[in-house]
Amino acid sequence: MNVHLNRLLVLEQAQRLPDGAGGFVQTWAPLGGLWAQVTPGTGVERAGEFVTLASVKMKIVVRAAPEGSPRRPRPEQRFRDGDRVFPILAVASADTACRYLTCFCVEEIVA
Repeated sequence: MNVHLNRLLVLEQAQRLPDGAGGFVQTWAPLGGLWAQVTPGTGVERAGEFVTLASVKMKIVVRAAPEGSPRRPRPEQRFRDGDRVFPILAVASADTACRYLTCFCVEEIVA
């Protein structure tokens, strides 16, 4: 497997914080940076009521980390690259030696 980890992405975890009025607000806390290979897939555009939403499937490959490690991406986390955000939908081993993980993500863009 030929992998080029050439982009530094920030892995983020959702946090619920009290909003002061009895409810909660969701924020994102950085867990650390991971070098990654980002490969875009096919895109889809659909019209909403007020905006057009475009989404692109992405495969993001990172070095594997042991189960339970905070450096191991999981679904419901996300990667950030500046203003770009990539929610993680699923994670699978990328190679037979389990040296890399493939994270299946979707980037949504309001057009």
